[in-house]
This record gives sequence, structure tokens and C-alpha cells, in this order.
Amino acid sequence: YKGRNDRVATKEALVVFGECKVTAERVAYTLERKLSDRLAAIAAFVPPGTVIADIGTDHAYLPIALKQTGVISRAIAGDIHEGPYLSARMAVEQAGLTDSVQVRKGDGLDVVSPGEVDIVVLAGMGGGTMVKILEGRPAVTRTLSGMVLQPMIGAALLRRWLNRNHWRIQKENLLWEDDILYQIIAVIPGTPLPMEPIMEEIGPVLWEQRHPLLADHLESLLEHTNRVLTLMSVSEEARRSDKYRCLAQQRQLLEEKRQCL
Repeated sequence: YKGRNDRVATKEALVVFGECKVTAERVAYTLERKLSDRLAAIAAFVPPGTVIADIGTDHAYLPIALKQTGVISRAIAGDIHEGPYLSARMAVEQAGLTDSVQVRKGDGLDVVSPGEVDIVVLAGMGGGTMVKILEGRPAVTRTLSGMVLQPMIGAALLRRWLNRNHWRIQKENLLWEDDILYQIIAVIPGTPLPMEPIMEEIGPVLWEQRHPLLADHLESLLEHTNRVLTLMSVSEEARRSDKYRCLAQQRQLLEEKRQCL
């Protein structure tokens, strides 16, 4: 098991998991030189004709590319940090998109008014941070027609929150980039998918559709779980804790799922 940068697999995933085949192919082809594989896969989950807010936009590459390819109508690019905010403003100005991509400085969804956007994109941050952002502005969150989420860590925490707050996981994707296996989750308001608890870790759609990288995903989850259990095992108190027992059970369930592939 080794990470890899697989552009061909990414393009196939874009077509399979995109809003529609034409949009996914167009985004993949047009953005190949402008976006990383990770951002291109996120772009493929954005429904056409929508208004988006890209929170933590950094250089605003995603909203710029989505607007240039005609996927979205407008965008808000938000970032709390001065450096990325200024970089995003410069990039939008150079692209000639100041009328359709507004760059705003602020914390999370504070840069968005209720009903102002259709889709929120949160990428490149932890699942716990995403939950805090979404809980911080419920007036904005409840007006959204969907979200595209790419958690760096804490995907299970994020899925648990989504289920408890009536967000339905519509699509999921996996891709390798620079030896990192990324998860992308698209959700819409609605009744959550019924799932056994271990699917909060794995991803119910990834499992149901037997994603081509599912074996890599399970191996990665097992490696992380084993690493934490090994660190905890040096302490007798830790071995007796509820957390240790839960992780040991999680390891068993993940191994059972791996054997089902």
C-alpha cells in the first residue's frame, strides 16, 4: 500500500461522480492545467448554474476556474487571513472577474448573508473546523441547497454531524494527490442515509458504489487506527479507557469490511 498521484483515475472519478457527464468532462479538460487534481475533483461536485461560497479560498483558484468554465453564475471567495485574502483579490482582478467573484475577508460563513449563495465549499481543513463553521452561522447554513466538503481529518466526525443535522450524503469521491488520499463529500438537505456506525469512518456512498480506491481507503483507516492503538497501549490507564475499546472495535470492523471487498 503506497500513495500515488493518479491523474487518469482522477479523470475517471470526475466523470463518474460529477453532477453530469458533460459538466465533469468539461471541468476536467479545461481545468487540468489550472487546478490540482484535488480541486478539480471538488469542482466536479459543484452543480451547474449555482452561486457558491468558497470558504478558506486561499488564492481563489476554485471559484475563478468554475466561473471561467461557465459552471457557476457567481461566487464569494472568503478567507480569514490577510495574506490569502490579498492573494485572492489579486488573482480575481487579474482574471477580470471582479464583477462575478467577490473576495471577502472574514471568519467562516460570516462573509455570507442568509440566502446569498446556493452551495458552500469547505476544503482543506479538518472536519471539526467545518462543523464549527457550519454551526457558527445556522441562519446561513439552513438556506443552502448543498455543500461540497473535503475534510483533511475528522471525516467521521463531519459525517456524524451531517446525519444529526438532516444533511443527506449524495456523492462521495476519493483521489490520491501527492501521496495523500483525499475524501470529498457532497451533501443536500434531506433525510440522512441509514448507515451502520462504521460507515461514518468509511463513507456510505464510497462503500455502496465500491469506489476504485476503497481498498486504499480502508487500509489508510486501519493504519491510522493501529497507530493510535499502539501509542495508547504503552499506558495501562489508556488501555482501560473507553476510547481504547472503541478503537479496538473500530479496527475489527474495518478489517471485516476489508475482507468483504
